[in-house]
Amino acid sequence: MPLDPYITIWEFTVPADRAEAFIEAYGPVGTWARLFRQASGYRGTELYRDRENPDRFVTIDFWLSIDDYRAFRSRFADQYAALDQTCASLTDAERPLGTFELADRTREAI
Repeated sequence: MPLDPYITIWEFTVPADRAEAFIEAYGPVGTWARLFRQASGYRGTELYRDRENPDRFVTIDFWLSIDDYRAFRSRFADQYAALDQTCASLTDAERPLGTFELADRTREAI
């Protein structure tokens, strides 16, 4: 059965005085990634900072499948909500940019 990777991308606006704490929480070994790692199917997180606008960040979370992501959100709903509330003070704005799937099936999945 072929893998159907599921990717979520979020955009954040982070004031300079909160950037270090934001990176610690949202980076690949941060608080969010530690929560995600408790779930089956989580493959990693990447964090990017805009070169032109250093207050703008993008996270990319990789899951083996949408089912793995949904199972995580169901099983860890309370922890997710609590962490989301805790981290709300680190950003001025956040928005989902979307969920994505592999477009080029000629390559191996994640």
